[in-house]
Amino acid sequence: MKNIATRSLLNLIFNFSHHLLPDFLLRLRFDRLAVMLMLPLLAAFFNVASAQSPAWPAKPIKLVAVFPPGGSVDQVARVISQPLQVLLGQPVIVDNKGGASGSIGTAAVAKAEPDGYTFAVVFDTHGVNPSLIPNLSYDTKKDLLPVMLISRSAMMVAAHPSTGFKSFSDVVVAAKKEPGKYGFGSIGSGSLAHLALTQLQNQGNFQLTHVPYKGGGPALQDAVAGHVPLIAGTVFLISPQVDGKNLVPLAVTSAKRIAKYPDVKTMAEQGFPSYESVAWWGVFAPAKTPPAIISAMNAALTKVLSEPAVRDRLIAQGMEIVASKPDELGKFLDIEIDRWAKVIKENKIKAGE
Repeated sequence: MKNIATRSLLNLIFNFSHHLLPDFLLRLRFDRLAVMLMLPLLAAFFNVASAQSPAWPAKPIKLVAVFPPGGSVDQVARVISQPLQVLLGQPVIVDNKGGASGSIGTAAVAKAEPDGYTFAVVFDTHGVNPSLIPNLSYDTKKDLLPVMLISRSAMMVAAHPSTGFKSFSDVVVAAKKEPGKYGFGSIGSGSLAHLALTQLQNQGNFQLTHVPYKGGGPALQDAVAGHVPLIAGTVFLISPQVDGKNLVPLAVTSAKRIAKYPDVKTMAEQGFPSYESVAWWGVFAPAKTPPAIISAMNAALTKVLSEPAVRDRLIAQGMEIVASKPDELGKFLDIEIDRWAKVIKENKIKAGE
């Protein structure tokens, strides 16, 4: 039995080496001396072959933030880019491609080479766009691969101090008296903030005017300037202006109050029982990106998100770190797409409203 196993191994080596080794080695007799000579040579060959196939990453990586600078997507991308660069030993470049609720930047990634050097940092609109945007230029499920659900966050409704609003209940009362008078800014039509406020108006029988922007940065700028009286967006986006006393927090959309603002009531506490709507951020890659690279990027992001400096910075902005596996993000996305498709259809929401 031992001789048969040895002979089988030698035959395997011979058959494989027949294509790889010089003729003089092939003429060697298969005795112990031949095996001793051939095995080190084969090992050397594999080492050379490995050295000629550089491990990922071998060049700079691009993180496409699918909203303009200043918004939460841009901020998340920049928070993770620097430690990711240090960990991977290659430059990690944040490239902002905003517009059309994040679909322009996402389309660019969907069409990019699936070589592991282009990734999309998306917002919750990623689960809305398939139902919101007619003739989307990519298939959300088929043209992109999930890498990681980075985090989730409650949303917040805040007001310019000049309005005098102290709670969302105040807004409801005022909006019932003067329907449509008060506008609320969001990052765009069909954004989670837009859909959430639409649901609330239906439930509470009051009317606000939606003012869509091309991202969180422009929306926040106008809210702080008082050009729009209300803004709905993530705590991550709005909290710096709340902390600076430039905006007044009226409500959060999570099921429970958040630690950063324990005095700010939930929507459920202000007349909307069981109401909850949570924003999220994720990373996707072009379809056909090698599974090994998807796994490696997920592992790198997991390590980055475990670093205290990164975690503390995101948590301080009202975010909950998730750091999911790729398949978990895929399942989560399926649920989001189905959920918001129903809301969009029932309320006849269209892109550009």
